[in-house]
Order: sequence, then structure tokens, then C-alpha cells
Amino acid sequence: MVKGVSRQVIVVHAPEPKLFEQAIFILKEDAVGEGITDDALLKEAQKAIQSGERPVKKRRLYLYGAVWAAGGALLTGLVWLGTVLL
Repeated sequence: MVKGVSRQVIVVHAPEPKLFEQAIFILKEDAVGEGITDDALLKEAQKAIQSGERPVKKRRLYLYGAVWAAGGALLTGLVWLGTVLL
């Protein structure tokens, strides 16, 4: 048990509780003092929940390696051609 700490929270219930019943957001200490309405806080919490649903796009690093290898081979070929012709 923690004594002397009070926090304000927003509890958002899941529309389709398959795995989770609710999400709890802990507000910053100065969030309420800035004149933000309850509706704005609830919309921000729902926006945070929805942004977490998108899958993270993985960068295709294997393509970058092939491009750099081809560029290096081309540069090496041009340098070799320049030394042979001069």
C-alpha cells in the first residue's frame, strides 16, 4: 500500500471484452489544471487505445543491403574502367 499519493485516472471499458475488460490511464498532475474537459480526456484516451491496434510495419533491411551492394559494385567497376582507360 502506498501512502500519500493521489492520482487521477480515466477508466475506459472495452467495447468487446474478449481479453481485456478495461484500460486505465493515469493522468499527468497538470493535465486537469489546464482547462481540459472530460470529453476531451475521454477522446484522447480512446485515440490512444485505437492507435495501439495498428500493426507495426517492419522495415525490409534485406533490400537495403542489396541496393548498397549493387552501388558498391557499380562504383568499383567505374573506378576499374577509369584506371584501365587512362
